[in-house]
Amino acid sequence: MTVPPFSKNALSGNSIAAVIPINFELVRGAEAQIMRELLPRVKQESIALTLSGVERIDAAGIAALITLYCSSVEAGRDFSVVAPSPHVLELLQIVGLESILVGGNQQTSRERPCLECPAA
Repeated sequence: MTVPPFSKNALSGNSIAAVIPINFELVRGAEAQIMRELLPRVKQESIALTLSGVERIDAAGIAALITLYCSSVEAGRDFSVVAPSPHVLELLQIVGLESILVGGNQQTSRERPCLECPAA
C-alpha cells in the first residue's frame, strides 16, 4: 500500500493543501504504513485526506488521524479529512472529532490548539 502523489486544492481559508485519497482500511496494522508515509509530509505541507474510499476504521485508524492532526498543528500546517465515507463520518461524530478533523468544520492551524494528549 502506497499513499499516492498529491494534487493541490484548497483546504481552509486561503491555505493550499495536498489532497491525498486513501482507499484502504484504516485499521490496526494498516495505520503504521500511513504514519510512516504521511507523518513527515504533515510537518512540511498542509494535507487533506480524502476518505471516501475507506469502508472500515477502528481505534488505531482514529489514533493515526489524531496523531497526524497534532503533528500538523505543531508544525503550523493544516490537516483535514475531506469527503469521509458515511461509516467514517459516523464514527468521527460518535467520538467527537468531526468538528476537529472534517474539512469545512475546522479552524486554520493558527486558530486551533493541539489536543492535550497524544493519541497513542
